[in-house]
Amino acid sequence: MIDPDTLPYYNPAVERKIALITGGNSGIGWYTVLHLYLHGFCVYVCGRNSARVNKAMKGIIAEARRRSADDPKVFMGSLIYLHIDLADLRSVEKAAQTVLKREMKLDVLINNAAVMATPYQVTKDGFEIQLQANYIAHFLLSMRLLPLLQSCHGRLIMLSSVGHNLEFIYWALSQDWNYRPNCIFTWLRYAMAKTASIQFVKMMAIKYPDLLCLSVHPGLVMNTNLFSYWTRLPIVGIFFWMLFQIVGFFFGVSNEEGCLATLKCALSPQLSRDKDNGKYFVTGGREAKPSYIANNLDDAASTWIWTVHQLRDRGHNV
Repeated sequence: MIDPDTLPYYNPAVERKIALITGGNSGIGWYTVLHLYLHGFCVYVCGRNSARVNKAMKGIIAEARRRSADDPKVFMGSLIYLHIDLADLRSVEKAAQTVLKREMKLDVLINNAAVMATPYQVTKDGFEIQLQANYIAHFLLSMRLLPLLQSCHGRLIMLSSVGHNLEFIYWALSQDWNYRPNCIFTWLRYAMAKTASIQFVKMMAIKYPDLLCLSVHPGLVMNTNLFSYWTRLPIVGIFFWMLFQIVGFFFGVSNEEGCLATLKCALSPQLSRDKDNGKYFVTGGREAKPSYIANNLDDAASTWIWTVHQLRDRGHNV
């Protein structure tokens, strides 16, 4: 696994580096923000609940001070809370406009937030919740912040999952998989959203070669609230809890280990637009190959076209 200490550190008084991350107040996002902050970045930490995000930022600052004591290479950056609700595209638009008004560039955009294996639900925008929160909202956010990324040849990082492999043939995104039992079909909805996320990165790398666009599977991070729906189910919740504990013991990684691939994609000077654009990285920062469906450019183009049309139908021209 990559060592964060080997990645570049910046002095914000000399060079201002800016990152924006969704879901940076918990899980792997928390540790991603911690390391970006330690490396001198001004980080926009996006979330729905201001109290939770501000509490998380206080914890990050305290942990950063503890880790950086007497370390001469560390010039800590800054943290800014930005309200965003990925289940509401108007909130995404408002957040993007706030950043566009404040900043002239954006060095790193990390589309990190996710929901996983939830009951079937449709957002106010008319999309299945996993598809919108994991993919469509991040698509819109990325397109709105594109001018800031292009102004400094920035990096776009999209969090995906090994779970994308469950999409074994290409499914049109209009397929909602609203069938019973939910414990099976929710994973197909999740796989579809995560496959679309990788396809989005592939298309962005082609359409905007002045950016470095990468997708990431962080690893099996079991210590996360993404599984809370399953563990809180009456009666069977204890069995799911036991299953997740076993999987985590044998195959899981910690939240901090899970952020390492993202950090490599965000900071490594060894990655370049010429040779790495559109690539997929897994736990610890190792390059890997996604599924055939996720890697297929014809399928990626179909996903892109469908998304653009759906957003335009709802008044979001991209």
